[in-house]
Amino acid sequence: MPRAVDILIVALLAPLVFPLCVILCALVAFDVGRPIFFRQLRPGFKGSIFAIYKFRTMTDACDGAGVPLPDGQRLTRFGKLMRATSLDELPSLLNLVRGEIRLVGPRPLLVEYLELYTSEQMRRHDVPPGITGWAQVMGRNKLTWDEKFSLDLWYVDNRSFSLDVKILVLTIWRVISRNGISADGEVTMSRFKGSGELK
Repeated sequence: MPRAVDILIVALLAPLVFPLCVILCALVAFDVGRPIFFRQLRPGFKGSIFAIYKFRTMTDACDGAGVPLPDGQRLTRFGKLMRATSLDELPSLLNLVRGEIRLVGPRPLLVEYLELYTSEQMRRHDVPPGITGWAQVMGRNKLTWDEKFSLDLWYVDNRSFSLDVKILVLTIWRVISRNGISADGEVTMSRFKGSGELK
């Protein structure tokens, strides 16, 4: 899907998305406090590093030693709703406008995972990352890491305009059905610890 189509879709949705973001800013500030946005470095196309933006869904609660509590204890009820509906991802549209991500592509993961990928897994960075992707609509966080990477690489090898449209349609259904939000026993997904030959 050409980047121009991404921008056109965002422009068409702007009259709906902008007022919604204003409301969510107020709700997030009331629920988890400031800052409103979560900012984290992620690897993008060819491994280039950029800062992704999302709405915060967790508090800064710590234990007596000042260590942050586990994610499950810091994730608020409103935060769970935000994640279930993917509304926390709306600020990532700024990354799209800046050309750092696309609507569709492999999800940008943590920078620390780069040194854990096999040479084959690293191919997921041969295309720009996306807000949604083939792995997300095929199971999201219910998938194992190996399954996610396999689906990401299948997308890299088979991407097309029609496939991107299919993924966008399936994404809407996934958001409505709230399927695959988290892995069993996890708030979202367990951390990737590497597999196979290191790159």
